[in-house]
Amino acid sequence: MVAFLITQSFTFTKIENYIYFAFVHSLVNPEFIFLHTDDVQNVYLNNLALIKNLLIIIFLLYVFPVLGQMPEGVDSLSVNSFQSIPDSLTATGIQKPDSVAKKKKPVLEAAITYSAKDSTIVDLENQRVYMYKEGAVTYQNIELKADYIELNLATKEVYAEGLPDSTGTKVGTPVFKEGSDEFESQTLRYSFETQKGIITDVKTAQGDGFVHSERTKKIGKDEFLLQHGKYTTCDADHPHFYLRMSRAKVISNKKIITGSAYMVLEDFPIYFPMIPFGYFPNSTTYSSGILIPTYGEENSRGFFLRDGGYYWAANEFFDLTVQGDIYSKGSWGTSLGTNYKKRYKYSGSFKFDYNLNKTGDEPKQSISKGFQLVWTHSQDSKANPSQSFSASVNLSTSSYDRENATTITNYLQTQKSSSISYAKTFENSPFNMSINLRHSQNSTDSTMTLGLPEMTFNMSKINPFKAKKRVGPTKWYEQIGLSYSGNIRNTITAKENEILKKSLVKDWQNGMKHSIPITLPSFNLLKFINVSPSFSYSERWYTSYVKKEYDLSYGNPKLSASSDYYHVRIDTLYGFKRNYDYSYSLSASTNIYGMYQMRNPDSKIKAIRHKVTPSVSFSYRPDFGQSKYGFWDSYVDSTGKVNYYTYFENGIYGYTSRGASGSINFSISNNLEAKVLDAKNDSTKSGQAFKKVKIIDNLSASASYNLIADSLNLSTISLNGRTTIKGVSVNFGGILDPYMVNEEGVHYNEYVWNHAQGLKKLGTLRSANMSFGMSFDSQKGKKEAEANKKAIEEEKKLPGSYSEYVDFNIPWSFNFNYSMTYSKPLVPSKKSTIMQSLNFSGQLSLTEKWKMNMNTNFDVQAMKFSFTTFNVTRTLHCWSMSFNFVPFGDRKSYSFNLSASSSMLRDLKLSKQRSWYDK
Repeated sequence: MVAFLITQSFTFTKIENYIYFAFVHSLVNPEFIFLHTDDVQNVYLNNLALIKNLLIIIFLLYVFPVLGQMPEGVDSLSVNSFQSIPDSLTATGIQKPDSVAKKKKPVLEAAITYSAKDSTIVDLENQRVYMYKEGAVTYQNIELKADYIELNLATKEVYAEGLPDSTGTKVGTPVFKEGSDEFESQTLRYSFETQKGIITDVKTAQGDGFVHSERTKKIGKDEFLLQHGKYTTCDADHPHFYLRMSRAKVISNKKIITGSAYMVLEDFPIYFPMIPFGYFPNSTTYSSGILIPTYGEENSRGFFLRDGGYYWAANEFFDLTVQGDIYSKGSWGTSLGTNYKKRYKYSGSFKFDYNLNKTGDEPKQSISKGFQLVWTHSQDSKANPSQSFSASVNLSTSSYDRENATTITNYLQTQKSSSISYAKTFENSPFNMSINLRHSQNSTDSTMTLGLPEMTFNMSKINPFKAKKRVGPTKWYEQIGLSYSGNIRNTITAKENEILKKSLVKDWQNGMKHSIPITLPSFNLLKFINVSPSFSYSERWYTSYVKKEYDLSYGNPKLSASSDYYHVRIDTLYGFKRNYDYSYSLSASTNIYGMYQMRNPDSKIKAIRHKVTPSVSFSYRPDFGQSKYGFWDSYVDSTGKVNYYTYFENGIYGYTSRGASGSINFSISNNLEAKVLDAKNDSTKSGQAFKKVKIIDNLSASASYNLIADSLNLSTISLNGRTTIKGVSVNFGGILDPYMVNEEGVHYNEYVWNHAQGLKKLGTLRSANMSFGMSFDSQKGKKEAEANKKAIEEEKKLPGSYSEYVDFNIPWSFNFNYSMTYSKPLVPSKKSTIMQSLNFSGQLSLTEKWKMNMNTNFDVQAMKFSFTTFNVTRTLHCWSMSFNFVPFGDRKSYSFNLSASSSMLRDLKLSKQRSWYDK
């Protein structure tokens, strides 16, 4: 909207010129309106007849002939039809109609609109418009705002700058926006016709960086020439660091090219090394390009260039990265990676690394090869709600992990696992299935386990006897539930360098398991005891089984001649064989509550509540070791002893044990709480407030008794407890052995409590464990820290927000964790073992931006520290500094790094390190 403000100084003697100028300008710009002051409005109303006559004369003499010469098909009232009219304006008047009628290409393709908050002054003689306070000029996608704007309608040029405030400081400096590009400056002169301009003291954002320039020439729509410029990734008005550029050319959203440049840090120039030229890619969309390698030195592998290569932005669906490493002593590595995504379908990434390491000097140089494969894939939930495919693969050789564990996380990671899974749910049915390919490996002993494949088919619980059209109350048999689970596995565990050489038939373990649990309706006994009966059936199918026989003429080469199994011949037979078992169970449980009220009215403890949860279950399983089942067999050794064995001892799902079992399982758990006076809140109606305090979170014991066994009927007794003491969580547990053992560590049917005194009457403590931890921190700034943390947690919900929170408001904190395990062997002559470990971690904020971290572990038995790290960090707004130190151990090392925080200038750094390789 264009607005003209006619001020009090606008005299009546110029009203004719004003009407003419306004009329012609309104034809060019249909959005033109009049804003009048009171005096001028009165002039307008008093001379309305004169104004009408002038308008008719102007239209008949000047506009009508032009309209008569318009080509056919042109709308005489369209805006574009009159865009050439301003070109016919001169300082003295109007050109002849013949010249106006000539066909010209419009200089401007759209109207120029302008406005101002304070005032707009029009100079009709010089065709200039002056705007004061929050002036704005708009042309197509160009928008200019400033407190002072001078618009020349004759030359289509605009000049803008700020105005001084009451303190003399310039405010409202020009802000120029063209499309998505925007910059600020002190002054600006711009031509709408040529799209060129002169800008002083400009600051503009270019990608992740900012460009400052004392004098800039805009030579095109997206091109700028800079003189005495600065390039930085610091967003401060006065940047903490920058590259000082003598000259530069900026092509918006494409690139920045500079001449000679040098670094300036905290206004201190660093002339050496001087950069002869610079190239900064600045694309809003990802694009292909060369990846600059990092450089450094290691004592073991020499000088290196790492992660150099090429990035190919193929299309919007996938990209490709090829990188390589090279070392001066002969080691090298290569990497191939890609990211892919199809919206609303799937996304993922794939990376393969291979390296060859040469350590030492010739001719005693050692060579090792290794690789790593990482693949992640996820399916969008909108793609198919009834089926999904996902992958998380992390596979590598142990040599690769050892040689490339350059970070603490990689060094401490000894276990790796992978999974590729497909799952499908059959709609409107209780059935679902899944197929998985699994992998796990331990880098400490180089063992690997593969599961190729593992299939599962499930049927959720159904009620087969439930009436479709039931009349009356539910019958008991309608509550009978039936479910099914089937699983197929094919797996092998071997050394990683041998696993591919294993026989699929002889070395891989495979089988299939069926489980059919049946739930019967539960009922209440004596109102408060919940009783639940159940029945379960499981069956295992195998494609191989073993046969054993005692043969004095045979000797097992893998065993010593003194072994009891040296003459036992074990043959593996291949063929289908099934193994099944079933059991019945009946369980009952209830809750018992006890309350003790304090009699003393002045006591801070009002009451103590005790909750006891006892549970008892009975289960029965037949003796599947009988010959009629065909699951077990026996052989007789040279001493005449009968040795029993099962055909399925190598079965992947296990086997059915010998002997009938009729066990009673019992357990009891306790919870103890107190209601105490809350000293911090006593403003209730009664004058006092109480809070609940847990004394014992849980204290439980469990065991079982086999009614059918001929001896050793009672199982071990398990004890577990958990409590909290002044914010410290304490966990403990133990296992009690109720039977005596002989000198060889074999149990015999005599209870310990019949032969022991004191606490030993409860049984022999075979194992125990305890752990607790404490945390201390200063209270200074704690409320502010919680407020900041809450704010950042809210910020994390937004895209592109913080990925990690660092709390600088609490000056220090310290954490302490202790764990202890105790074990007593069955053989009385062997000593018990106790293992204890301590973990310490802490942080200290020396200032708001200085932070220190420490983490260590101490082995009490060995009386030495294990893996220990010290870290010092310093935030410098747009810079970051870190110092990491491992003082001792296999990974003894240190590193110092001072670098720009932005990834755009990742190579702008100062680093010094000594890797654990450097020994």
